[in-house]
Amino acid sequence: MSAPAPMRMAMIGGAAPSMIGPVHRIAATMDRRFELLAAIPSRDVARGREAGAGWGIPEGRVYADMAALLAAERGRLDAVAICTPNDSHYAYTKAALEAGLHVMLDKPLCNDPREGAELAQLAHDKGLVLALTHAYAGYPMVREARSRVAAGEIGDIRIVLVEYLGSGLAKRVEDGPDAARRWRLRPEISGPSLVLGDIGTHAHHLACFVSGRRMTQVSAEVRTLMPGRAVHDYAQMRFRLDGGATGTLIATQAAAGAQNDISVRVFGTIGSVAWRHSARDYLTIAGLDGESRTIEAGSPLLCASALRASRIKRTGHTEGLHEAFANLYADFADLIVARRNGDLSDAAAADLPLARDGVEGLNFVAAALESSAAAGKTVDIAIA
Repeated sequence: MSAPAPMRMAMIGGAAPSMIGPVHRIAATMDRRFELLAAIPSRDVARGREAGAGWGIPEGRVYADMAALLAAERGRLDAVAICTPNDSHYAYTKAALEAGLHVMLDKPLCNDPREGAELAQLAHDKGLVLALTHAYAGYPMVREARSRVAAGEIGDIRIVLVEYLGSGLAKRVEDGPDAARRWRLRPEISGPSLVLGDIGTHAHHLACFVSGRRMTQVSAEVRTLMPGRAVHDYAQMRFRLDGGATGTLIATQAAAGAQNDISVRVFGTIGSVAWRHSARDYLTIAGLDGESRTIEAGSPLLCASALRASRIKRTGHTEGLHEAFANLYADFADLIVARRNGDLSDAAAADLPLARDGVEGLNFVAAALESSAAAGKTVDIAIA
């Protein structure tokens, strides 16, 4: 039986110097589930045309704006990938959904929880897939951790600890020659809290994804460490999960020497699981008796979800961010097929971050900011 034809995709954003744009392009096409046929690579028309040519897109299918793309490409596309600055997520996503297109969107969902809820409802009403690239859900051993916790291997969850530490803002990048191009430093674009929207939502999703629980309360301190900086670069908080477990979350882009240092640990009544991004192919499982063991990506003993996400079926071979993104795009394609076949559940891609996850991430940001403004008062997080 021949493989199905790739789905037809357009990309919004991603022109140089974007870091995440090339990741989306490579991941979307890695498994031949999507073919990139049209684009709006940049708001700068000349730069967009140059980028589109480099991506192999015919000049006539590189557009200056969303209205032009949707008018010219009507009936010629199945989906769009959106990897633009945060302030444009709402408008681009709404336009795509209203045109009947499935959407893969770089996180966060948008900058406003009310607009996020509107997008989630619109996708639901139209039977379309609105997915987010919380990329760490694409790593095999994160999925294995989730499976082990769900199977009760560590008992009832008591504690969840999650960290996302980076060093990109550990110095005054505002004084650098490229400062004008750093849209994340402008709160009107990056949103109400850079650290929470940029990496805090990743940490929030990771804690909820692995634990299988939803975050319900938070007591937070959100601040700026670098004097004179217009955006937040540090957040720490205590939180509660449904079911009663407690936890802590630390996120910062101002930790000198930390190179995308991400970790999640879940402690239960009889054991724990621990995953770290710097050793992403490994998961450590420990018990009350002091014994611990490490399992590796590629092992045939992994759960079905982790095995599916393992592209090299042997231990000792590393995979990375492109493969994790590609796993999300494969899940995205599977869910689109399910929708076409009349299945409106999410069972076809249970590990894929969807609109509800995005809304809960925005509600988490709003609650953390409210708590921080009230000197750490415990605030409930709205459940989507």
